[in-house]
Amino acid sequence: MKYVIIGNSVASAGCIEGIRRVDSEGEILVVSNEPYHMYSRPLISYWLSKKVEDVSYRPKDYYEKYRVNPILGKKVVQVDFESKEVILEDGEKINYDKLLIATGGKPFIPNIPGLDKKNVFTFIKFDDVKEIDKALFDGARVTVVGAGLSGLKAVEALIKRNCNVTVVELAGRILSSILDEEGSRMVQKRFEEEGVRFLLENSVSEILGEEKVEKIRLNSSNILKTDMVIFAIGVVPNVDIFRGTQLKINRGILVNERMETNIPDVYSAGDVVESLDLLTNENRVIPILPNAYMQGEVTGLNMAGRKVTYSGSFPMNSIGFFDMHIMSAGMVNPSSNVEIIKRIEPEKKVYRKLYIRDGKILGFMFINSIDRTGMIVDLMKNRIDISSFKERLLSDNFGFLDLPKEFRKEKILGV
Repeated sequence: MKYVIIGNSVASAGCIEGIRRVDSEGEILVVSNEPYHMYSRPLISYWLSKKVEDVSYRPKDYYEKYRVNPILGKKVVQVDFESKEVILEDGEKINYDKLLIATGGKPFIPNIPGLDKKNVFTFIKFDDVKEIDKALFDGARVTVVGAGLSGLKAVEALIKRNCNVTVVELAGRILSSILDEEGSRMVQKRFEEEGVRFLLENSVSEILGEEKVEKIRLNSSNILKTDMVIFAIGVVPNVDIFRGTQLKINRGILVNERMETNIPDVYSAGDVVESLDLLTNENRVIPILPNAYMQGEVTGLNMAGRKVTYSGSFPMNSIGFFDMHIMSAGMVNPSSNVEIIKRIEPEKKVYRKLYIRDGKILGFMFINSIDRTGMIVDLMKNRIDISSFKERLLSDNFGFLDLPKEFRKEKILGV
């Protein structure tokens, strides 16, 4: 059996390890347009801040240990599904028996004048931060476009590199996809304490300068001097080379519960796919690292002949900025028919908030009080009625004994 994987990140690792649990002899090839050993994208901001030197996701002997043939630094330009061939940019053709598409996401960049100038960057790949690192200097004026997770991790790294940072964000608040207004204000205040300037409800309409960026024009018509622009607006599924083929694509690639696409022997996993959201019972793109690995593992097992299913997930984020720690999951800005319970201690920068419907947790957001969140995630996944102990969920010392007796018994016995 010959397995070919397009992509070299978290979903690929899950797939490789899933295959090897079943098939120790089959040939595995990994093709990636990046020249690097498998690395963790969340670590690139820490590399930029000089907090870490190594961004590897797996040990250096990983490919040898799992008997993988890596083809790195070569771009896939086409897949011939009829002939079962992956075609590289240099014309090389690689045949497969089973194929995984794990091409991940690509940065969204608005179509504005001046994008071709020097010192205009994105923030998703290792090459991105390497180029940013080369351009940085002490006191550099940097504009970060986007106040989501990746944008603010970039900001944190730049502050640690002694830059003057301005954030331009189209929404009226930061981290709008994972926090409510109160939570957003708390986090924004912490960034402002570090000297970060926020321009909300605004966007960049033009990048100005001769060869390299010198200024930007905002939609408000204001002109802002800057030495560098980093776009971190978000990512979209990287499906460009598959458009116009028989592969079914909505926003992302469509797969079933076994991570199979509509084409026989072709699978997909990670940030490029739409998969089941357990809370809405709809398929959607949920681009978070643990999901990518679990999907990849399910894929690998199925490719190697074992029949397993991916049960779905829901959005979940755990992240830190400076000395603030945030965890959120599920629906954090539901529109109606929701019970809300919360606890807020501004002086301690502590915030715990839960959304409940029909006795079940729909979502939560915790700031600087994130102990035992694993239990709350379990309650969400298992759709446990928490009506009788919901107020205890706001406590820092919420624990195992607070759970319903039957649920505790199930956990202990592993039923």
